Amino acid sequence: MNQLFRTKLNNTSVHLSLLLLRLASGGFMLTHGFPKLQRLLAGEMQFGDPLGLGAEVSLVLAVFAEFFCSILVMLGLGTRLAVIPLIVTMAVAAFIVHGADPFGRKEMALFYLVSYVVLLLSGSGKISVDRFISRK
Repeated sequence: MNQLFRTKLNNTSVHLSLLLLRLASGGFMLTHGFPKLQRLLAGEMQFGDPLGLGAEVSLVLAVFAEFFCSILVMLGLGTRLAVIPLIVTMAVAAFIVHGADPFGRKEMALFYLVSYVVLLLSGSGKISVDRFISRK
């Protein structure tokens, strides 16, 4: 019973938790980014323009964040830099695209946003390419 209420951090479980967070948040985001990548490659440029940059630019930025940055997050490669476009994308989704919607419509964007902020603050952990690179 004491183990359940322990507050001392175990390094192994922290690094496994960061790996799980990276794999889940990156992998789940890929399910949003891959269809956008397919749309972009097919030349279907109809896309929302919440920031007034143009539909094509908005689509390219969404694909960059949701597909390519998600892969970097999963690998733990440049994690702190890779989550910045994801944070911006999720903030736009939550507060601009779904800003007037009920909480239930923006809940997932907010959950992703919080996950990426945690990774920005914590870094990728030991089980990552970042760790491998930093050891050299």
